[in-house]
Amino acid sequence: MNASKRLKITVIGAGSVSFAPGTIRDILLSDRLNSAELDICLMDISKNALKVSETYARDVAKKLGRTPSISSTTDLEASLREADFVITAIEKNRYYYWSQDFHVPRKYGFKQIYGENGGPGGMFHTLRNLPPMLEIAQAMERICPDAWLINFTNPEAKIIEAISKLTKIKCVGLCHGIGMGREQLSKILQMPEEDLETVACGLNHFAWFQSIKSRKTGEDLYPLLKENERKIPWLAMWDEIALSRIMLRTYGLYPYPGTNHIGEYIRWSEEFLAGTRLQYFYDPRTEDPWKSGKIPDFVYSISHLEEKQLFAPEEAPNEMRKRFSLEEADLKPSHEQAIPIIEAIAFGVRKDNLTVNMPNQGKIPGLPDDMVVEVPAYADGNGIHPLQMEALPEAITEMIRVQGAIHKLVIEAYTEQSRNKLLQAVLLDPTVSTYNNAVAMINEMCELQKEILPPLHWQDV
Repeated sequence: MNASKRLKITVIGAGSVSFAPGTIRDILLSDRLNSAELDICLMDISKNALKVSETYARDVAKKLGRTPSISSTTDLEASLREADFVITAIEKNRYYYWSQDFHVPRKYGFKQIYGENGGPGGMFHTLRNLPPMLEIAQAMERICPDAWLINFTNPEAKIIEAISKLTKIKCVGLCHGIGMGREQLSKILQMPEEDLETVACGLNHFAWFQSIKSRKTGEDLYPLLKENERKIPWLAMWDEIALSRIMLRTYGLYPYPGTNHIGEYIRWSEEFLAGTRLQYFYDPRTEDPWKSGKIPDFVYSISHLEEKQLFAPEEAPNEMRKRFSLEEADLKPSHEQAIPIIEAIAFGVRKDNLTVNMPNQGKIPGLPDDMVVEVPAYADGNGIHPLQMEALPEAITEMIRVQGAIHKLVIEAYTEQSRNKLLQAVLLDPTVSTYNNAVAMINEMCELQKEILPPLHWQDV
């Protein structure tokens, strides 16, 4: 791209406290992007949250000496006009519905872990986020058909697969899960993360390191990883790596990003999560969080909970102030891959990416071509190019292949407005155990979330 040309980046979900500050900083810290006539458009449905993000963007730009055009709007179509890149990370009342995604399947005896991407909870999360994400993608088809959609909205693989199948726009899903895995490898190997050269692929939140080498010497580090893993006390980082350690011993490869995420796809994972029953804990005898709206604290793990309890309430860090800080130490890149990809495509420079989520198209042997998988890739002026991978072990391939069938059925449940197709997907899931409870769970979830779910009906087949 010629630096004298205009470049417009639209950020949708710009009112998000967790997503917006890092994305805004990454855009404004990029010398390449700011060498162009840069237009940053922030879009969100919340006027108040959007105002905070716009103010932050203007303050960061001023502090960094940048002079882009910065605007904000609650109008989706206006935000997309002349956009070259659209970055999305959207959720509505996330923790309210997430608590249901976790608790209701467990109420019916299903081994739901976490409730974000996998299991029945992940299916309902998908069905809630598909309508707004497809609205964005279909608006892009009309308004900016040549723009790239760069998505962070979960469930990543199911969302990108639906957009890839139901629209013609160019899209990619990004996730920092591999970074979590590399951090774990660094601790087990007792080596700096920057010294590790890794190759990984699989399904988002259920992917595997095929190769772990020393960046300096090229030495295969898997033997050392297996040796060191055997020396670690079992209770060390239990909620984060216990399941990963067992899977390394069982399948010979180390998975990522961590037990909470991986466990969503496995029937037997609960015994490796000490804190599972604490997630959104409440006393059903005296509390009714979905009627009162008082959702219990989200608990990621026992160690996370202990860390929070180190602070008295008056001493607890102010999360909003921390994320929107203008201190020099806080104006650093987020290490997410959206902006490096935009730089590569817009300026015709090659950037290697650890992982992207895109349709398989044969890149991982043994998996459906149209299934969205997580693979390494590079980006350049011609787009994003996933790399060819070696086949994963058969047992791992089969676990992922089952999830591919679930993806397909959930998308068909959406397009056909069919509870029947959703039931088929639920009954395929490894965490689900009985037909009667599957039907009852679907009916209860559809009632609880009827204000936000697409229409879904039982149909004759």
